[in-house]
Amino acid sequence: MSTAALYDVVVSHRRSQTLDDAFTHRMYLWLVDLDDLPRFGGLIAFRGADHLGHPDRSIRENLDEFLAAHGRPRPARVLMLAHPRTLGYVFNPITLYWAHDEAGALTDVVAEVHNTYGGRHHYLLEVDGAGRARVDKAFYVSPFFPVDGEYRMRVPEPGETLSATVVLQRPDDSGVLTTAFVATLRGQRRPATPRTVLRALVRHPLVTQRVALAIRWRGIRLWARGLPVIGRTPADVDRGLGSLEPESAESRA
Repeated sequence: MSTAALYDVVVSHRRSQTLDDAFTHRMYLWLVDLDDLPRFGGLIAFRGADHLGHPDRSIRENLDEFLAAHGRPRPARVLMLAHPRTLGYVFNPITLYWAHDEAGALTDVVAEVHNTYGGRHHYLLEVDGAGRARVDKAFYVSPFFPVDGEYRMRVPEPGETLSATVVLQRPDDSGVLTTAFVATLRGQRRPATPRTVLRALVRHPLVTQRVALAIRWRGIRLWARGLPVIGRTPADVDRGLGSLEPESAESRA
């Protein structure tokens, strides 16, 4: 029997630098053990090609290689919070991994960030006992923010509830870091039984397509309100190629 779980999630975004803008939407996310991935035929699939590393390897193999490239041991167990590929499509703005040793202790946390241009970047986080971490921003995500500032994350491992926060701090006109953007995830755990999976599919059809569309639609609205677009540089494109090389260690808090 699979150890997977679903979380009914409320996602909130708020930007507070240059102009105020906020929105909230509901969706669901999966929490899965990378050594015990659920299988629902061709309807739902967790594929290595949709995450970090080589597309022909499993998610677990790629995560192990990423950690090894940063001098970290192979974990005994890894939990991943993400959307699976559903009906042939997937988009994950952020994927979170919690790695554990043989005794069950948390050893590493990895945040994998995707943008709508097909790029992705992986942050190896140094978290405290409350799941808090600080890390320099090193990847182009929004067309309205340059690659500067730092993320302040709170990403404790989910239990019966999911509570995660990502705050982008950027320098203001005087060079002082101020809050530019806040994203939160709040959710309740459900066992991933056929019944709860079907319920989630019915309540939130085409969930990742809708997430990707919502992000693009929000971008159009911000542009229409006069927010200037900040284009990607060649270096920004290079950083989004999904490499496993230790260059990402520069982003560690």
